[in-house]
Formats: sequence, C-alpha cells, structure tokens
Amino acid sequence: MRNGFVLGKFLPPHAGHAGLCRVAAAMCDRLSVLVCTRDVEPIPGHLRAGWMRALLPGARILHMHREIPQEPAEHPDFWRIWREAIAEHHPEPVHRVFGSEPYVVRLAQELGAEPVVVDPDRLAFPVSSTAVRDDPAGNWAHVPGPVRPWYQKRVVTFGPESVGKTILAARLAALLGSPHVPEYGRTYDRFRGGDDWGAQDFLNIADGHLAIRATVAESAGPILVEDTDPLLTSVWARMLTGEPLPELEEGTRLADLYLLLRTDIPWADDGTRYFGDGRRERFMELCREVLARRGARVVEIGGGWDEREAAAIAAVEALAAEPFSGRWTLGEAHHPVQPWVST
Repeated sequence: MRNGFVLGKFLPPHAGHAGLCRVAAAMCDRLSVLVCTRDVEPIPGHLRAGWMRALLPGARILHMHREIPQEPAEHPDFWRIWREAIAEHHPEPVHRVFGSEPYVVRLAQELGAEPVVVDPDRLAFPVSSTAVRDDPAGNWAHVPGPVRPWYQKRVVTFGPESVGKTILAARLAALLGSPHVPEYGRTYDRFRGGDDWGAQDFLNIADGHLAIRATVAESAGPILVEDTDPLLTSVWARMLTGEPLPELEEGTRLADLYLLLRTDIPWADDGTRYFGDGRRERFMELCREVLARRGARVVEIGGGWDEREAAAIAAVEALAAEPFSGRWTLGEAHHPVQPWVST
C-alpha cells in the first residue's frame, strides 16, 4: 500500500489545496493530510482541520497544533524537529510526499519518500492563501464552500409582518447573483398544525433556519442575504406567547447588517399573518428594542418599494466596500449542531 502525505497550514484552504489533495489521492492508496496550526495564526486551527475534513471525506486528516519552527533558519535542528513531529502523528511509512512548494523535495528526503511536486506555478489554480486573506471577495471563485461562511458578510431583512422583508431579500440576492436564505418560520407555520405556540416551536424554527443558512452559505457569494434570522424569531416568540426566549434573544450570533423595515406601507393579509391591528406597531417596537439591546448594526428603511430597495442597495454596497475583519463561524449557542465545522 502506497501512503501519500500532504502537509500545510491551509490558512485558509482554497481551491488549489483541494486540487493538490485530489491529485495526491489519485496517486496513492491512502492519503494523509497534516494540518499544522499555531496560536498566532488568524484562523483557529480546529476550524481549518474541520474544513479539510469536509473537503476531503476520503482522506485521513491529522491536526497538529503546536509552536514549532517554520523555517530552517529558525532552529539548527529544524528538520529533526519536523521528522519527529510528523512521525508522532503519522507513524506509518510515507511513500510519497505531495505539495506545490520547493520544500516538498527536502521533506520527502527527510521522510525517506518520493517527492511529487504538483502545479508549482499555480497554473491550474491561480490563488494563494495570502491572496484569499487579503481579498476574499476578489478570490471568491477559489474559496471552497465549507470555508465561505468565515468570509461572508451577512445581511438580514428585519421587521414586523407585511413590510417587504421577503421581497427585498430575494431582490437583493438576485442583484448580487447569489442565493439567499428564505424565511423558515412561514413554512413551519404552514405545516405544524394547531394554534398553540410554545417555546419549542421557536427553537425549532431557529434550528431550521440555521440548517438552511449553513447549506445555502456554501454556494452563496461574499454577501449572504437572509429573510429574517433567529433574533427576529425571538421577537415572534414574545408576540405570540408573551414570554421572552433568552436562548434566541441573547444567544443569536448577530449579522453584519440588519435592514429594519418600517410599517409605513399597508398591511396585507396573505392568510398566514397575525397582526393586522395595532399590535403591528408593538411588533416594530420590540424589533427596535432587541436590535438596540444587542448592539446590532441597523439601517432603518421606510417609504415606497423603490425607496426601500434603493436604500437597501446603498447600505449593502457600503458594507461590501468595508475590509473583512474576521469572524467566528460556529452556530448559535442553542443549536444542537455546529453546522459549519466538521468534527
């Protein structure tokens, strides 16, 4: 059996990494990938290892998190240190070492293996991890699906019933050329049966939304548009049960931007709406309160349809123009599954 071996930081993984590993898998019987991470790096190591597992389900993904010399000039025993570290994680013989960088030749020599250099000039995949970190949007075609949520900026349409959230979310996504996250609560309401609402219903809605978001995000662009989110679901809980739901009010990870739509357009009864009376304004007050309490970034939008769309586009363009600053991609605290991290 020929054991293949790939070593890297994958900071972050990109299409070139995935391509290299698939070439390696085709040229060996068993492929092991060692993800090497340190505390000083800008993306948590366990996320990178999880992304590699998601990208390469047929490979053995190993994770080494430790402070270790990165260049031969940093330590006179550089190669011995690395030989021992690799042997600790991969005690089996290595027959082929794959990579796109010149160090692969020396590394293979140290491991008593054959070097296989793949696409060193990046002709097949013209990208690097540095390029992705510096300009995620500009290199989006090379950002794999599991990695995308780390770099996406999320925009949520927010507000009471019948203010245009669904129409605006779909319109923004179409203009961005990207899928959007539809509202799950309306679907849940259509098929749940019964009239009584309880806390578990709203947790179910939030879980469904997060699962759909995780799925859509992998094929969406640098801006991910959502029609409502679990924070708005918490407002629904207050409106329909009269009780707060702290798991959602405090546990929801905030979006980068909330487009809060005012009630200055007529309410329309589509058969699934509840608050056509004065409670619509109470709903609006609760929306403002929860966003303010959580310190969310909000653009409040009113007027006719054209005015709403123009204001929303301007707000999204301003967000897109801002540099990426990094974020955490785990699901909200109450959610039983962490949808963006393979374990």
